[in-house]
Amino acid sequence: MASNGSMWTVPDFRGRARALRARGGKLIVIDPRRTETAMIADAHHFLRPGSDIFLLLGMAATLIDENLINPGALSPHLAGLDQAIATIRPYLPERVASATGMSAATIRQLARDMASAPRAVLYGRIGTCTQAFGTSASWLIDVINILTGNLDRAGGAMFPKAPAFAANTRGKPGTGRGFALGRRRSRVSAVPEAGGEFPATCMAEEIETPGPGQIKAMFVIAGNPVLSTPNGPRLSQALEQLDLMVSMDIYLNETSRHADVILPGLSPLEEAHFDVAFPQLSYRNAARYTKPVFARRPDQMAEWETLLKLAAIARGDGPNVDPIALDDQQTRDQLAQMMPQDQADAAFDMLAKWHGPERQFDLALRMGPYGDRFGANPDGLNLDRLAACPNGIDLGDLAPRMPEILRTPSAKIEMAPPEILADLGRVDEALGQPVPDLVMIGRRHIRSNNSWMHNAPTLAKGPERCTLIVHAQDAARYGLADGGRARITKGNRAIEALVTISDEVMAGVVSLPHGFGHDLPDTQLSRASIRPGVNMNAILDEDWRDPLSGTSVLSGIPVSVAPIPASL
Repeated sequence: MASNGSMWTVPDFRGRARALRARGGKLIVIDPRRTETAMIADAHHFLRPGSDIFLLLGMAATLIDENLINPGALSPHLAGLDQAIATIRPYLPERVASATGMSAATIRQLARDMASAPRAVLYGRIGTCTQAFGTSASWLIDVINILTGNLDRAGGAMFPKAPAFAANTRGKPGTGRGFALGRRRSRVSAVPEAGGEFPATCMAEEIETPGPGQIKAMFVIAGNPVLSTPNGPRLSQALEQLDLMVSMDIYLNETSRHADVILPGLSPLEEAHFDVAFPQLSYRNAARYTKPVFARRPDQMAEWETLLKLAAIARGDGPNVDPIALDDQQTRDQLAQMMPQDQADAAFDMLAKWHGPERQFDLALRMGPYGDRFGANPDGLNLDRLAACPNGIDLGDLAPRMPEILRTPSAKIEMAPPEILADLGRVDEALGQPVPDLVMIGRRHIRSNNSWMHNAPTLAKGPERCTLIVHAQDAARYGLADGGRARITKGNRAIEALVTISDEVMAGVVSLPHGFGHDLPDTQLSRASIRPGVNMNAILDEDWRDPLSGTSVLSGIPVSVAPIPASL
């Protein structure tokens, strides 16, 4: 609800949830907080933060134990099924339930409901990702959908066919290189890469630590990692050590305040817009392009022009290179790798109307699954045709795509990736750990998804949202009062926040929202600074990560709380 479907890209989530229930469907929410989504659901189960791995293992083990496995049409496309089953089988609900805060009977019933429903889907997002077992929990979601036959079929988890930029529509259908982890390691802590990226929480140490490869310069584009990554104060200090920092941003925020140079970006209303990521996740196949609402000033470069000029400077070409000429050459080089030279010249002429990202979008559309292929498919998509349809073009219902969607070396669904099976070796140790007395989770609000939204007056108005939500039992236990202030401590770091007592969180859990803390000096966030709130990330451990993805642990953080006397 707060993220409008989140990465399940669906407009009017509230209306569609109501329609689901009106036709006899059920919405079940499992969350340590009774979220806005839980409030409209048929059922809500509290789950101890960070214990998703145990719940999901218990559900999957139930399917195995009660002979409820039925992959259906997926069966010919599975590799490693027996190995996955053997690994999961020992984690029965009776073994894992105490770690979840749920009963073994409830866990078994959830699994039975998934298996018996004619159509069902298990979905997880931020809560299942930002924890110590984030990757393995996400894998288990897929495993349960597969074991119940609910992957790649209507009513289950399906794969859109995006009109542009989708890796699963390029190359040879049904086979590919797969996904590799740990091909390189970071310089200081030897953290493995995932998808070609290192964790953002490695930035501070890579700036601070001398030696070959030390980060001496940084370019930040419309980002605010000082607020949005754990231990932002350390990163803030590290940014001051850089020889050069350049920000491209419309805000002087907690991160861009460290920049030596701030390059102006355009207002979103001065930019054209097309989604790259979300059509690959959408509930329906569609394409849309939005023209700029307002023309930019003649003396204001588009962001892509600025970035190309920066690239030219870094390459040694100097600052006076024409970005249009750079864009033309880049496009010609790109086309030359895709087709014979005579076809490349003709294709360039067809793309000449557009520049920058719009030209790349036109190229991706033309060469995508619905594209005109530069005239080979006259009825196909290109940017001219899409621009003539301001409401977008409906490309139809999702349809099963197995096995053409696969891009794995085996040309099958890899059910037992060795890295994930190895990661499950941590589960037994985690099951033996005592449950912390109190843990902290984040939260979002429909008006407060990320830090930049706090400086927009329309979004920032209304009641104070940066409060610590505490269950009444915990408030009594720790002497907290509704409307009072509390000190939240983890290790040697502490923050202070207003208290809201509510039963919307389970006992043993407190919740602070993401992206606040707008009281740092040298920022110019006039609206956000009125009610700056507090940054929960400031007390989080930057070295606590999911070892596979490198994603920071942001949920289920053990903390202590204490009241702050009103006189202070």
